[in-house]
Amino acid sequence: MSTRPCKELETFENPMPERDYTIRIDIPEFTCLCPKTGQPDFATLKLEYVADQKCVELKSLKIYVWSFREEGAFHEKVTNDILSDLVRACEPRFMRLTADFNVRGGIYTTVVAEHKADHWTPPQNITLP
Repeated sequence: MSTRPCKELETFENPMPERDYTIRIDIPEFTCLCPKTGQPDFATLKLEYVADQKCVELKSLKIYVWSFREEGAFHEKVTNDILSDLVRACEPRFMRLTADFNVRGGIYTTVVAEHKADHWTPPQNITLP
Protein backbone atom coordinates (compact mmCIF):
# COMPACT_ATOMS: atom_id res chain seq x y z
CA MET A 1 0.00 0.00 0.00
CA SER A 2 1.25 3.45 -0.88
CA THR A 3 2.31 5.65 2.00
CA ARG A 4 2.37 8.79 -0.12
CA PRO A 5 -0.36 10.83 -1.80
CA CYS A 6 -0.36 10.82 -5.61
CA LYS A 7 -2.26 12.72 -8.32
CA GLU A 8 -2.24 9.76 -10.73
CA LEU A 9 -5.63 8.14 -11.29
CA GLU A 10 -5.68 4.54 -12.49
CA THR A 11 -8.52 3.01 -14.47
CA PHE A 12 -9.68 -0.42 -15.57
CA GLU A 13 -11.83 -1.59 -18.47
CA ASN A 14 -15.57 -1.18 -18.01
CA PRO A 15 -16.91 -4.75 -17.71
CA MET A 16 -20.24 -3.74 -19.36
CA PRO A 17 -19.53 -0.89 -21.81
CA GLU A 18 -22.64 -1.70 -23.84
CA ARG A 19 -24.92 -0.75 -20.92
CA ASP A 20 -25.58 2.59 -19.23
CA TYR A 21 -25.35 2.02 -15.49
CA THR A 22 -24.54 4.35 -12.63
CA ILE A 23 -21.52 4.02 -10.37
CA ARG A 24 -21.81 5.89 -7.06
CA ILE A 25 -18.84 6.45 -4.76
CA ASP A 26 -18.97 8.27 -1.42
CA ILE A 27 -15.72 9.72 -0.11
CA PRO A 28 -16.44 10.95 3.45
CA GLU A 29 -12.91 11.98 4.44
CA PHE A 30 -11.87 14.63 1.92
CA THR A 31 -9.58 17.28 3.38
CA CYS A 32 -7.93 20.37 1.95
CA LEU A 33 -6.78 23.67 3.45
CA CYS A 34 -8.52 27.03 3.44
CA PRO A 35 -6.42 29.22 1.12
CA LYS A 36 -7.04 32.26 3.35
CA THR A 37 -6.38 30.85 6.84
CA GLY A 38 -4.56 27.58 6.26
CA GLN A 39 -7.08 25.80 8.48
CA PRO A 40 -8.38 22.42 7.36
CA ASP A 41 -11.60 22.09 5.38
CA PHE A 42 -13.48 18.79 5.50
CA ALA A 43 -15.97 17.49 2.96
CA THR A 44 -17.83 14.45 1.78
CA LEU A 45 -17.37 13.94 -1.95
CA LYS A 46 -20.14 12.12 -3.80
CA LEU A 47 -19.12 10.86 -7.21
CA GLU A 48 -21.71 9.54 -9.67
CA TYR A 49 -20.89 8.50 -13.19
CA VAL A 50 -21.89 6.50 -16.22
CA ALA A 51 -18.71 4.90 -17.51
CA ASP A 52 -17.88 4.55 -21.17
CA GLN A 53 -14.82 2.35 -21.73
CA LYS A 54 -13.02 2.93 -18.40
CA CYS A 55 -13.81 2.97 -14.67
CA VAL A 56 -11.76 4.62 -11.95
CA GLU A 57 -9.79 2.24 -9.73
CA LEU A 58 -10.74 2.85 -6.09
CA LYS A 59 -7.34 2.56 -4.41
CA SER A 60 -5.86 5.12 -6.78
CA LEU A 61 -8.89 7.36 -6.15
CA LYS A 62 -8.28 7.15 -2.40
CA ILE A 63 -4.61 8.09 -2.82
CA TYR A 64 -5.55 10.86 -5.27
CA VAL A 65 -8.04 12.37 -2.81
CA TRP A 66 -5.37 12.18 -0.10
CA SER A 67 -3.11 14.39 -2.25
CA PHE A 68 -5.28 17.46 -1.50
CA ARG A 69 -4.76 17.27 2.27
CA GLU A 70 -1.96 19.85 2.35
CA GLU A 71 -3.19 22.06 -0.51
CA GLY A 72 -4.96 25.37 -0.13
CA ALA A 73 -8.06 25.48 -2.31
CA PHE A 74 -11.34 27.30 -2.63
CA HIS A 75 -14.27 24.87 -2.54
CA GLU A 76 -15.43 25.78 -6.03
CA LYS A 77 -11.98 25.37 -7.59
CA VAL A 78 -11.03 22.09 -5.93
CA THR A 79 -14.39 20.49 -6.83
CA ASN A 80 -14.02 21.45 -10.49
CA ASP A 81 -10.35 20.42 -10.57
CA ILE A 82 -11.17 16.98 -9.20
CA LEU A 83 -13.98 16.54 -11.72
CA SER A 84 -11.68 17.59 -14.57
CA ASP A 85 -8.99 15.11 -13.48
CA LEU A 86 -11.54 12.28 -13.22
CA VAL A 87 -13.04 13.10 -16.62
CA ARG A 88 -9.56 13.18 -18.18
CA ALA A 89 -8.73 9.76 -16.67
CA CYS A 90 -12.04 7.96 -17.29
CA GLU A 91 -13.63 9.74 -20.26
CA PRO A 92 -17.11 8.92 -18.90
CA ARG A 93 -20.43 9.34 -20.66
CA PHE A 94 -21.61 11.39 -17.68
CA MET A 95 -20.04 12.37 -14.37
CA ARG A 96 -21.26 14.45 -11.43
CA LEU A 97 -19.20 15.40 -8.39
CA THR A 98 -20.95 16.82 -5.34
CA ALA A 99 -18.74 18.25 -2.60
CA ASP A 100 -20.53 18.78 0.72
CA PHE A 101 -18.20 20.84 2.87
CA ASN A 102 -18.55 20.94 6.64
CA VAL A 103 -19.51 24.18 8.32
CA ARG A 104 -16.95 26.97 8.37
CA GLY A 105 -17.82 30.28 10.04
CA GLY A 106 -21.46 29.25 10.29
CA ILE A 107 -21.71 28.55 6.54
CA TYR A 108 -22.11 25.22 4.78
CA THR A 109 -21.01 24.99 1.16
CA THR A 110 -22.09 22.43 -1.42
CA VAL A 111 -20.57 22.53 -4.89
CA VAL A 112 -21.96 20.39 -7.73
CA ALA A 113 -20.01 20.05 -10.98
CA GLU A 114 -21.04 17.95 -13.99
CA HIS A 115 -19.64 16.66 -17.25
CA LYS A 116 -21.62 15.15 -20.15
CA ALA A 117 -19.92 13.64 -23.19
CA ASP A 118 -21.03 15.19 -26.48
CA HIS A 119 -21.95 11.81 -27.97
CA TRP A 120 -24.11 10.64 -25.03
CA THR A 121 -27.84 11.07 -24.53
CA PRO A 122 -29.17 10.14 -21.10
CA PRO A 123 -31.80 7.41 -21.05
CA GLN A 124 -35.35 8.41 -20.28
CA ASN A 125 -36.33 7.91 -16.61
CA ILE A 126 -38.70 5.02 -16.03
CA THR A 127 -41.30 5.39 -13.29
CA LEU A 128 -42.80 2.16 -12.10
CA PRO A 129 -46.29 2.10 -10.54
